[in-house]
Amino acid sequence: MKLENTLLAVRDLQGSLEFYRNILGLEAINVYGASAVLSGGLSLQTLEAWAECLEKRPEEIAFDGNADELCFVAEDFDAFLKILKSHPEVELVRPPMEHRWGQQVVRLYDPDRHIVEVGEPLPAVAKRFRDAGLTEEGVAKRMEVPLESVRRWLK
Repeated sequence: MKLENTLLAVRDLQGSLEFYRNILGLEAINVYGASAVLSGGLSLQTLEAWAECLEKRPEEIAFDGNADELCFVAEDFDAFLKILKSHPEVELVRPPMEHRWGQQVVRLYDPDRHIVEVGEPLPAVAKRFRDAGLTEEGVAKRMEVPLESVRRWLK
């Protein structure tokens, strides 16, 4: 078995398509009326179509649960932050931060308040720590990862 994609119910399909295209750079691969398949394994479906699949009324579907998130990696995290700043309408869950293992991330809400995390690639974190003077062993300890991972990332 293989995971095919993740589906999010959305109130406004066109608005969500614009968000994922303009903010995260995803492309619409197929749009089928009430559903859309985007690059990266994400699908969107209108609230009404999703409710019908569940045999529920749209008002029975809850948003803003804060129990899950979509995680993305930005090859150039600083460039992504600039894109984000150019879209002041995007609500942040919290400002950019650094996890205890050193990865910089930012969490934001999509138009339906699904949480989206965008972080820097772990190899970039390892290189940043190495460039700051840490040994491979020091990087592994700082990032809380196996030494073999650090060595692979720093090749």
